[in-house]
Amino acid sequence: MGSGQSTSKKKQKERNRRSENREVNFEDFLILRAIGKGSLGKVCIVKKKDTDKMYAMKYTSKNQCLEKDAFRNVLREIEILSSLEHPFLVNLWFTFQDEEDMFMVVDVLLGGDLRYHIQQEGQFSETRVCLYLCELALALDYLLSKCILHRDIKPDNILLDENAPEVFDCALDRCLGYTFPADWWSLGVCCYEMLCAARPYDIHSNTSVEEVYSLFQLTELQFPSSVSEGMRDLIKKLLTVECSGRMNTLEHAKKHSYLATVDFSAIYEKNVKPTFIPSKDHLNCDPTFELEEMIIESKPLHKKKKRLSKRYSRRDPDDSSSSEEEPSPFQIGLASIQEQYIIYNREKELEK
Repeated sequence: MGSGQSTSKKKQKERNRRSENREVNFEDFLILRAIGKGSLGKVCIVKKKDTDKMYAMKYTSKNQCLEKDAFRNVLREIEILSSLEHPFLVNLWFTFQDEEDMFMVVDVLLGGDLRYHIQQEGQFSETRVCLYLCELALALDYLLSKCILHRDIKPDNILLDENAPEVFDCALDRCLGYTFPADWWSLGVCCYEMLCAARPYDIHSNTSVEEVYSLFQLTELQFPSSVSEGMRDLIKKLLTVECSGRMNTLEHAKKHSYLATVDFSAIYEKNVKPTFIPSKDHLNCDPTFELEEMIIESKPLHKKKKRLSKRYSRRDPDDSSSSEEEPSPFQIGLASIQEQYIIYNREKELEK
């Protein structure tokens, strides 16, 4: 009996050792449901089988990545995310790949994005917007310390598709570039939309650059009567057209009278109780993503294992003709992705 138990323990230790040394892959996760999509890929909720921890998994098609010449952007995203860690940023945990896709596994936030809640609820309370504003200001301050310009703060990313005036100045050749104050403009637009359930500027896809710039200059911001003068002034300072006069740093924000009593340290430590808690009775996102994945998607993620197994079984190990053929540029591109894709594991980084 003792000898049998000893052998069993040795085998378990060997399995654990092999598990620790190998890289994380698709088989380590249980796919739960699709929750979103982007230009190159989709996002689903997953559970890591060995820890039962929930994550969001973003997967990007290698073929589409090559077609859109976007692989460098994917690599850059991994390089940036792997260097960041902050309570108000989505942190990267794992990256891996297979024949079809590249995978990025990040923190999952089941409460849904702000776009979803604005569509569901309309105007947010001023107290709620103030907390979100402070959390985002802390995140922007951290990104500034890393010399990173976000450039895409909008409710959909927890956060409008409207750029800062200096971005349009560049389009009109009025300046050479823009920097960190552009993110604070986007923060102002985002907070205005939360307060008013509408965008501050009437901009559409067919609005010309010149018309957009005129709107920035001439629009008088309108607020609901329930919004305090202090909050109105804060938003107006974020939406100051000239970036030199705009509120554009955390220190600048802390000096505003409306935020004078805010305990930013408590917010950073998540010791401030939010006024709104997302419902746990349902997933806070558009259910059509799940339907698209199940019905419309030609290569659904939940069938990947079976699909790849069939592909491997159809290959003739004795057929060497394919290796003698000259690879196409597309095949060369896929091989390049396979070789250059960055593999990352935050769990291992934390163990060091």
